[in-house]
Amino acid sequence: MMTDNRGLLAALIGDGRGPLKLTAISLIGAGLFAIFLSATGHFLPHDIAFLGMTAEQMHSIADARVAHFMFHDRVSFGGAIIGVGTLYLWLAEFPLSAREPWAWWTFLISGVLGFSSFLAYLGYGYLDTWHGAATLVLIPIFCVGMVKSRAALRPLPSLRGAMLDLPPTVWRSAYGAGRVLLLITALCLVLGGLIITGVGMTTVFVPQDLEFMGVQRADLQAINPHLIPLIAHDRAGFGGGVCCCGVTMFLCVLRGTPSRSLWQALLVMGLAGFGTAIGVHFPIGYINLFHLSPAILGAVMFGVGMLLTCDRMMEGERS
Repeated sequence: MMTDNRGLLAALIGDGRGPLKLTAISLIGAGLFAIFLSATGHFLPHDIAFLGMTAEQMHSIADARVAHFMFHDRVSFGGAIIGVGTLYLWLAEFPLSAREPWAWWTFLISGVLGFSSFLAYLGYGYLDTWHGAATLVLIPIFCVGMVKSRAALRPLPSLRGAMLDLPPTVWRSAYGAGRVLLLITALCLVLGGLIITGVGMTTVFVPQDLEFMGVQRADLQAINPHLIPLIAHDRAGFGGGVCCCGVTMFLCVLRGTPSRSLWQALLVMGLAGFGTAIGVHFPIGYINLFHLSPAILGAVMFGVGMLLTCDRMMEGERS
């Protein structure tokens, strides 16, 4: 009778996919937690400590519109990282399990982008201790997964070699057109995320934001000088999450072979991302078509792309 003499930790780490899946599940959990807190009207303890205000005092500013504005960023951020986590689960379970090098490179690019976005706090002066602690915990787990999974891919092709080996596609077909729409949607997410992060680190607000809240930047500064840095933190984090989601989606659509699992992962990502980014505006009353139009356009492109690729994806890879 054979005896498995591996250590417990070595067995759990395995080929590295376990830690990467744990990272994915942690991101999904964090996203759900952010949505739950916002939906119940709660702030994190360190937010309250930084502001020196109670949650009730926050809700009293501008008839709660400032609090609602902050919640709208946090809900959208939650949806974005749920999307990232879902795609990470798919990457780990399917292409990385099949020893496809592009999946490892996708983890590396997306992970570096996602974790480094935390450093955006340097632009707004608020160090989110919970976010920082979670990042410090997840980075070693992610790195262990990357090191172990890379060892299973030796020799590892270069980034160029891994990404240019594209699956065959008849672009003049419904599936080809749908795939193009999904790639464009992903690029729009990357661009949108960069813009949101840039706004969060500089002006913080666009005119529609101030119009919704019914206050000016100077008013917020006068109420509490810590309000704008906290809001900027939320904005920059949201933008980083959207950008990371767009990069991950782009590489999965570009290199992933058609499969039922990929289509389902993209569907969950889209529902979480676009559903929260658009849906959160209605319960808080922030309904400005100019403000919502980029997200609505992205959702339409995504929806059409998903419809056009559905049949081909459900068939899987053809022999």
